[in-house]
Amino acid sequence: MNEENIYRIHESEREIILVGTAHVSEESVRLVETVIREEKPDTVCIELCQARYETLTQQKTWQDTDLFKIIKEKKAFLLLANLILSAFQKRIGRKLGIQPGEEMRRAIVCAGEAGARIHLADRDIRTTLARVWRLMGFWSKMKLLSQMLVSFGEVDDIKEEDIERMKREDVLETLLSEMGTHLPEMRRILIDERDLYLTHRIRQAPGSKVVAVVGAGHVPGIKRAWKQTIDLDELEVVPPRSPLLGILKWGIPALVLLLIVLGFFYSGKSGGTDMIKTWVLANAGLSGLGAALALAHPLTILSAVIAAPFTSLNPLIAAGWVAGLVQIFLNKPKVSDFERLPEDIVTIKGFWSNKITRVLLIVVLTNVGSSVGTFVAIPLMARFMT
Repeated sequence: MNEENIYRIHESEREIILVGTAHVSEESVRLVETVIREEKPDTVCIELCQARYETLTQQKTWQDTDLFKIIKEKKAFLLLANLILSAFQKRIGRKLGIQPGEEMRRAIVCAGEAGARIHLADRDIRTTLARVWRLMGFWSKMKLLSQMLVSFGEVDDIKEEDIERMKREDVLETLLSEMGTHLPEMRRILIDERDLYLTHRIRQAPGSKVVAVVGAGHVPGIKRAWKQTIDLDELEVVPPRSPLLGILKWGIPALVLLLIVLGFFYSGKSGGTDMIKTWVLANAGLSGLGAALALAHPLTILSAVIAAPFTSLNPLIAAGWVAGLVQIFLNKPKVSDFERLPEDIVTIKGFWSNKITRVLLIVVLTNVGSSVGTFVAIPLMARFMT
């Protein structure tokens, strides 16, 4: 057995065997199978959280998705980004001839064959992404989404050296490497914090012999953190939103309304009216364009156009939420859309044709259009003050 990607930790009467894997490598799959079968551990730790474990092992997980709840809880953008990441992994896996996460699947199967417990070691993916999300402003999120889309489209042009790098790195880290140079906190949350979390969870695993299957990129961090005291609760907390965000959410609508009032006061009825027209046209036009780019139903586009000038002045509701709910009402996703989702997200065409992802695209692109419309409208409105 090749020991190059295996690290053994001995403490009192326990042995922990770290197996560093590549998420898109057939060799890693064979290594995991060999280690578990030869070592016959009491417990097998895997680098999965409960949500990802269920996605990997249960075929009907997506059929339980509540789109109304996702829109209401403002998670459409987050879910869309997660789906793009999943699609990226699937396309890379197909290029290499292996299903992403196969080494984790084999670890689960081999653990069952060996009579070993399964111990989930990773932090909930939703907590990890939520912690990253709170670090990012609107434009950073736009950059992230565009970068993921560009990376998604360039999979077919990946060269051999890029494939070798992806075998060694976390796929999420690969996608976000450029942004990580500008947002070092992102790397801390995505990689360093998870190193600590994995370390703590592996130490908690029951049994005298434990095999832990983790991405090779996490092994050095786990080794460094093994003797550290780790506060798991601190790593699971989603930090509160920045007070500045709350100020902006209410401050921008207040500024717009103030501009309109001043327009009537200083420029008369025509000036104030021109300001209102500018506000409506910028918000309605760009929101409608966003919905149209998502291939929304004509009535959904109309709802985005009508809602945007009003929702942009109310921080508690967004034009994209209105448009998304209207789209669900007009073109409700069917069971077949949920069943096809894992395959549809592999292609750009599939993203736009599947009713589930189309709703998410409508919510996101309509909101983007409304936000851009707000930033475009304000300086245009200010011109009428002169």
